[in-house]
Amino acid sequence: MKELMSKVAAVTLFGFLFAAFPQETEASGGSSTSAPPVASLTPREEAAQLYNEGLRIRDKAWKLEEKLAGSTDEGDRGKLQGKMEKQFGKAVKNFRRAVKLNPEMFQAHSSLGYSLRRLGRYEEALVAYDRALALNPYYTEAIEYRAEAYLGLNRIADAKKAYMLLFAGDRTRADELFEAMEEWLEARRVDSSGLESAELEAFAAWFEGRSELAAQTAQIRSDSGPW
Repeated sequence: MKELMSKVAAVTLFGFLFAAFPQETEASGGSSTSAPPVASLTPREEAAQLYNEGLRIRDKAWKLEEKLAGSTDEGDRGKLQGKMEKQFGKAVKNFRRAVKLNPEMFQAHSSLGYSLRRLGRYEEALVAYDRALALNPYYTEAIEYRAEAYLGLNRIADAKKAYMLLFAGDRTRADELFEAMEEWLEARRVDSSGLESAELEAFAAWFEGRSELAAQTAQIRSDSGPW
């Protein structure tokens, strides 16, 4: 699935100016005035800069993913896959540095989790997501993507709990998770990855029931209008 992440508002960088003043020199060879020193960044400002750069790198990975999805040449797909993973690896480094400088930046923790998860490093991703949600329990982006990491580890019960939480509070994110669940279910039917067949079928039955309920409630919301 081409994963969708809502646009994350860029963290405002403030408190520093890069102003250069021309050097004044007297024709007679007299005194000259040099430019004042450039103000250094605070740790929080540097963290914000690293976070925003990490987002730009992540976007490059997304563009490579789009090309990968449209390619049918196996050799080309292999190269694109490698380039995409390399970009996610670079993003990981940026986000790690950002949270080291500003441990309270929950968005950076979540983005770190996202990049780690896209590299298949699910356990590490969960650590990052857990930290993001410890800082902001209502950050539904992290709730949804953490649930996808749960799926990667076959932690079905945890993924279902996350879906129910999102269904009650953020239907857009719940729908995104439901799409990921559908793709996961199809993939596990091809390769169980150690999941017991009984567990898989039980999840399939739950998924079918939730699908019907989601369709019904979506119709009710549509009929009732904005009020």
